[in-house]
Amino acid sequence: MDLNTARMNTLSIILAGGRGSRLKQLTDNRSKPAVPIAGKYKIIDFPLSNCINSGMRRIAVLTQYRSHTLNQHVQRGWNFLRSDFNEFIELWPAQQQTGSDWYRGTADAVFQNLSMIDGLDSEYILILAGDHVYKQDYSLMLKDHIESGADVTVACIEVPLKEADQFGIMHVDENDNIIAFEEKPSNPPTMPGNPDVSLASMGIYIFNTKFLSENLRSDASDDASSHDFGKDLIPFFVGRSKIKAHHFSQSVIANTSYPDTPYWRDVGTLTAYWEANMDLTRLTPELDLYDEDWPIRTTQYQRPAAKFNYNYEERIGTALNSVVSAGCIVSGSTVEQSILFNNVRVNSYSHVNKSVVLPRCDIGRHCRLTKVVIDSDCHIPEGTVIGEDAVADAARFYRNSDGITLVTQEMIEALSK
Repeated sequence: MDLNTARMNTLSIILAGGRGSRLKQLTDNRSKPAVPIAGKYKIIDFPLSNCINSGMRRIAVLTQYRSHTLNQHVQRGWNFLRSDFNEFIELWPAQQQTGSDWYRGTADAVFQNLSMIDGLDSEYILILAGDHVYKQDYSLMLKDHIESGADVTVACIEVPLKEADQFGIMHVDENDNIIAFEEKPSNPPTMPGNPDVSLASMGIYIFNTKFLSENLRSDASDDASSHDFGKDLIPFFVGRSKIKAHHFSQSVIANTSYPDTPYWRDVGTLTAYWEANMDLTRLTPELDLYDEDWPIRTTQYQRPAAKFNYNYEERIGTALNSVVSAGCIVSGSTVEQSILFNNVRVNSYSHVNKSVVLPRCDIGRHCRLTKVVIDSDCHIPEGTVIGEDAVADAARFYRNSDGITLVTQEMIEALSK
């Protein structure tokens, strides 16, 4: 089977039902894949764009937790495929199709949709997480999977040994056969010939469809299983099936103008989320969003260009080392090393520094905000100061141990009660 035919016979399944509780109040009203990122996108735009750019045009998005904004985003911005060419992006909500349980784990989420999967008659299944930020050509991973004759291929990335206890870690032989798999081990195995790094699972898998279907049914009947790919199925396959590791560097999108280190981020904590956004304010970010050969798509709305008002000595609308999205107005204020998402207004005499401001926020006059993440639709009262007094910040808002303060409209309204 040639690669083009293989891509047409691959079903991509994006697991997008998780809450992402480590992002605290950012996921109170939305699922983690629906969290805005990088000025104009949502996290799910990255795996969706990777699928489209890789030629994988049969995509199912599995949703569960508070999925309204995610559903709306996908329906409005990702409905351009041709059904007459057997292309689609479909939302598959949790429907308790196999019993009274909602999704009990990542493997169970796929198992509960086996009837729809079987009806699509695919040769291969690509399983993706909907909450990671990266660029990858999945067709190269599919090619590797087919040529190796594997039952399952696991995408992996090198991580420093000191961070390996945060991931599912693989031990491979010289031919990249996975010979051991441990979930968040206290004493992780290292890569052959490199004792300083371990090989971590990215939560990206390619299965032969028949193999996956049989094993999902077997796992579903195992009361001792937590029905999770990383915790249960992948370790079970080791030593029983042909399971291969695919190095992320073999299918990463290269760009000579940007750093050589493959970029992949789990933005599952407030600190990781803030850092990923802050990286985009650097002169040369690690993540290239300007690559016309591998565009990141999203839902597009008609908005005016960003606007900067006033040029008086004490009142200049300025943005320095920042990302300012469409619809923003910086009015007589200073924005420094920050990201303003769509339709944000920063009013006169305010200073926003090292902050992430989500869509439709209005920052009042004479505010000073440093190292803040402001949720969508917040109205920051005039004279508000955040980021200069840790005790005061923690008393009013959510402040983590890395000194990042998260602000929501509910928190602001609570101050006046």
